[in-house]
Order: sequence, then structure tokens, then C-alpha cells
Amino acid sequence: MCAAGTGLGGSDEPGEDGDPAIRDPRAVFSSLLEDDAEELYDKAPCGYLSTLMDGEIAKVNETLLGWLGYRREELVGVRRFTDLLTGGGRLYHETHYAPMLRMHGEVRELALELVAADGRRLPTLVSARVKSGAEGRPLLVRLTVFDARERRAYERELLAAKRRAEQERERLERLTGTLQRTLLPDALPEVDGVDLAAHYQVASSDQVGGDFYDVFPLGGDRWGFFLGDVCGKGPEAAVLTSLTRYALRAAAVHDTDPVAVLTTLNAVLLQQRRTGAPRFCTVVFGVLEPDGDGLAVTVAGGGHPSPLVLRAAGGVEPLPTPGGQLVGVLPRARFTAATTRLEPGDVLVLHSDGLTEARRADGTMLEEEGLVEAAAGMTGRDARTVVDLLVRLLTDWSRSPSDDTAVLAIGVPARVAQEARCSN
Repeated sequence: MCAAGTGLGGSDEPGEDGDPAIRDPRAVFSSLLEDDAEELYDKAPCGYLSTLMDGEIAKVNETLLGWLGYRREELVGVRRFTDLLTGGGRLYHETHYAPMLRMHGEVRELALELVAADGRRLPTLVSARVKSGAEGRPLLVRLTVFDARERRAYERELLAAKRRAEQERERLERLTGTLQRTLLPDALPEVDGVDLAAHYQVASSDQVGGDFYDVFPLGGDRWGFFLGDVCGKGPEAAVLTSLTRYALRAAAVHDTDPVAVLTTLNAVLLQQRRTGAPRFCTVVFGVLEPDGDGLAVTVAGGGHPSPLVLRAAGGVEPLPTPGGQLVGVLPRARFTAATTRLEPGDVLVLHSDGLTEARRADGTMLEEEGLVEAAAGMTGRDARTVVDLLVRLLTDWSRSPSDDTAVLAIGVPARVAQEARCSN
């Protein structure tokens, strides 16, 4: 059922005011279409400009005149389109705009700056198309000009925001790098009859890594060493790394037995533990001391990958500490020790799981077996060379590591044996 007199149903009755436009809304659109075409051209929300093929301005609408502050007689038949461009714009016109227009007959949304009558610069987007006659001969060029001031301001704000973000990122990376350096030794010590080498690589330059290592004197000819990995990354990891490093050093001064050192560290981490913020780590702690022409090594492990011994005579021997548990989780964590002797030319390698968990693009992981197999080709090399080869191995397996990686190599130089024979 239709309501009479509303103009919304099928009735042909006019509205109360008798206006047929109300009766038929299409009449409104018909009336608009009959609007003066010249007024639509002049009052358009964009600039219109027509030029002859030599660039002389033949027609311009009021919108563009208003933007530029010119009177019509100052432009039409007096100036060329290039006269409205900046110096750089004229160069761009000759090298890009004009050739593209000749080749394709049109150009779209070129960014150009027009110079207003008072010298102001108006950023615009210009589209142009060549109009040809019936015989295909080019007659004139029609240009549509869009005001790009708001867009340019938006782009400038985006660029400024990007610069601020880059500056903040650089500041963060500097702070992170400074903090990271405080958690690692500046340089490994010089130890008579021992080759030392290390490598550290963080997965992200804007986060403090969780791996750590150190070599330090215990008195006499003995030296302590450790390598580990704390839970998490960032500031929390930095706090835990710092606590762990100093706790290990302090514990070793009191009792150099590696199992006792890890037991003390476990108690310290449990005391510092907070609800919702677990503080634990994996670590290998060891002691080395001279033993004839080699080194006697004792290590204890707490949930960490086993060290590897690369023998000068060939072969790779893992140095496992079975049953060693995470440090800082259980009140009575169990730690086990292992011993070995490094002969001249042997190298002991400690590493974090960032090495064994390196992944190729297809998802294949290096794992312990792959590392042992690769290390078999590194035997007979000094500590520095072994570390360099392991770094190359890591890079070959993973161009963008997802985890931090630490490597510490302790070796007995082959020359030690030679010097010992000469002294006899």
C-alpha cells in the first residue's frame, strides 16, 4: 500500500508545493546537468590549463588562477606552461615530462611545483593529455592540476617521523651496544701456553643478548672459564647476565670446584627469583691448569650443550656432563663434572645453542651431530682459526640468526711441545 501525496509511491499527484521535481527526483539531476559548462570548468575543485603544442597557455580556469594569484590576461597568450615551473621543474619538464607526452600522448600525476605570482611555491600533481585533430595532428595539450599542499605536508610529516624513529633506533642501538660491552670481557687475557679466542653475535642489534662468556685467573697457574645463556633478552636478560657473571667469579674465589661453583650460582639465582619473572640459565664452568706440555681441564655443566674437544691427531670428542640441570630452577639442582687433558694442538670449544640451532632456509637445523661432523674438518687448527671457521659455518647455515651465539675456544699451541722437547 502506498501513501498518497508523498511522492514515494506510484501516484502521479504533485507534492503540496506543486513542484514536479519533488514528484520525480530524476528531474533534480537533469537540472544539474543543464548547469553552465563554462562555470563548471572555471569553478572546478582542480586546476585546468590548456596549452598549444609549443607550451603557450591558451586557456586557464579560475581555480588555478586563484591558487597562483594571476589574472587571466597575465597568462593566456602571454606565458608558456614552463614559465610557471621552478628551475628544477623546467629541467624535469624537458627531460621527462615533454618526452613522455610526445611518446605516449599523456602523462599522469607528475609531481611538479608551480610558482605563484608572489613567488610562493605550490606543490601539485599534474596530469596531461594531447588533443589531436581529425587527421591525428596534435592540436593542444590539456592539463589537470591537483593541489598537493596537504599531501606534501603529510609526506613531510611522515619523513620527519621516520627520521625521528631512525634517530631513536640509533640511540637505542648505541645504548644496547654499550650495555652489551659491559657484559662481556673487553678482551681475553694473555695466558702463557694457552691460545684463547672467542666470538659473540647478537640476533638483534636493538636488544641485549643473553649469551655470556669469560676467562679469569684463579691464582697460581689456574684459570677459570665459563660460557652460558640466560633466560630471555633485553633489560631483564642484562640484569641476569651481570648477576650470573659476577656470581660465578665470586663463587670460584671461594671454591674452585666447578660443581661447587654452579651450586653457589644456583642458590644466588633462586634468592633473586621473582614471581612471574623466572631467572635461570644454562652454563658450563671450568678450570684449567698446566699439566706438562698440555692442560688439565675440569668442567661442570648445568643444562648447557656439551663442550667439544678437537684433537690435533684428528677426531672430535664431546665432553658431556650428563644430568646437569638448569641453573636457578630447582633448590637442589644436580650438576656433574667431566675432565680431560688437552695435548699440544688440541682445542676445547664451548658454544651456546645459537650455533647448533642455526637453520637453513628450508628449516633444516645444524644440531649437535652436524656440528661434530663439521668440526672434524677443523682439527689441527689453532683456537683463532677454529672460531673463524665456526663463524663461517654459522653464516653458511643462517644468514639471519634467530638466536644469539657465543663461542669460546681454548687451545694448547703446537709449539709448546716443540719448546718442551728443545728444553730437554
